[in-house]
Amino acid sequence: MDYLLLLAGFVILILGGNWLLKAAVGISLKMRIPKTVIGMTVVSFATSMPELIVSLNSALNGHADIAIGNVIGSNIANLGLVLGIVIIISSVKVEKSFYKMNWPVMMLSSIIFYIFIAFDGVLQRYEGAILFALLIAFLFYILKLQKILEIDETPDDIKELTIGKGLMFLIIGGVGLWLGSELLIKGAVNLANQFGVSERIIGVTIISIGTSVPELAASIIAVIKKEKAISLGNLIGSNVFNILAVLGITSMITPITVQDSGLLTSDIIWMLVFALVIFPLVLLPIKMKLTWKEGLILLGGYVIFITLML
Repeated sequence: MDYLLLLAGFVILILGGNWLLKAAVGISLKMRIPKTVIGMTVVSFATSMPELIVSLNSALNGHADIAIGNVIGSNIANLGLVLGIVIIISSVKVEKSFYKMNWPVMMLSSIIFYIFIAFDGVLQRYEGAILFALLIAFLFYILKLQKILEIDETPDDIKELTIGKGLMFLIIGGVGLWLGSELLIKGAVNLANQFGVSERIIGVTIISIGTSVPELAASIIAVIKKEKAISLGNLIGSNVFNILAVLGITSMITPITVQDSGLLTSDIIWMLVFALVIFPLVLLPIKMKLTWKEGLILLGGYVIFITLML
């Protein structure tokens, strides 16, 4: 039964996220919001909604390790699993904005998050407010410089979406995300208790992979279709959003207290290492390009991380 809850939670979470994304983009286009703005704000927020809902729901229900582990695990999965698989399938050219803005902001966000939680094990409301304020500043900075992620191609079914249908998808997507997160968390907690596995391990592995499935699926489809919808910048942006928005909003609503010290002594260190190692991989051996060789390194590192967790 717990396996069914877990599977149902994953499926509903993915469907809810897709519906929400479709609705958000469709409504934004109807309101004549520029695609550049949609790309960095609406799309980024919509694709991070599974992580936000799962983390918020977990924290409110007293499962803090799942809330924190989900974000840490998702950030590791974005770089190790998703990016690793993508560049094994097809090489990715890296824009100059990587070392000028994207990577420094990701590292800064990760380090600030580490400082906030490493010493007392608690992410307080005021710390969440600081994280969220940094997100607003980040978005404002990007908007001002007009270096915003764009949606390369908008599917016809989204272009033709009416405001009415958009609102319907928005409601269905929102309900789907919440229901999916409820089933996912219930199944995960039950399995953790059944097998004697900590909630921290469940959050960092199974749940984080589940909330990263939409990004992985979209990335692979984009590569197969030879579209430019995926890039290192997109994934780094997702990591920044996970820390500043997901943890920021969640901890502003309810402080998050770590129960399992492994999150602080191991998992968050792995997150920092993956974020750090991206920089030399982008510059060496081929400058500003990631190939299958770097993909094997990232994917291999992720396999080692998961193996050690289990």
